[in-house]
Amino acid sequence: MRRITLAVCVAVVCLAGCQKAPAPEASTETKEAALEKNAAAAAGTRTVPSASETIKKPEAQAVDPRGEGPMDEAITCVARTIYWEARGKSQVGMEAIANVVMNRLGHPGFPDTICGVVKQGHEQGACQFSWWCDGKSDRANDHESYEIAKDIARRALNLELADRTGGALYFYQGKTARPGWSRKYIKTVEVAGFVFYKPGENEAR
Repeated sequence: MRRITLAVCVAVVCLAGCQKAPAPEASTETKEAALEKNAAAAAGTRTVPSASETIKKPEAQAVDPRGEGPMDEAITCVARTIYWEARGKSQVGMEAIANVVMNRLGHPGFPDTICGVVKQGHEQGACQFSWWCDGKSDRANDHESYEIAKDIARRALNLELADRTGGALYFYQGKTARPGWSRKYIKTVEVAGFVFYKPGENEAR
């Protein structure tokens, strides 16, 4: 009798353990890839993601929580750029930097991935975003600012950010000397101490 009872228990446990587990929700990485591809499409063909497709705030904050991970995920690449270019600025200024990254994405003359946009020029030693090849640590130590940057990056990927730059692809800090390239392009707006520009006739380099 004991053997029969034991066999029944083993069978029940096996059946319970062999049941197919429910399919997990799409990972943040998968969402990032889909949203990045959508954002890289021509402006007229971009589609607004549904609520189930967007990255939620807790998901974004779980990415690179210490600000020291590798630069190979879209949220990390946008967030670090916002952090290093506009840390200490107003949120409006931080959003404007995100706008430039997203405006470059897929634009002629720029890569069609966010990390590609951020790292562009590294091989030639002339980075588009100077913080990326200045030889200094890229670790984000100010966790409060980095959390804000990641949330802005999340909203940028979700196509929830208004473009505060007027389609700008370039910028510089107004307190520095005006760069030579600015004379070739059209000034769009000044935001939080930054001056933004876009090329004429959709030409970019």
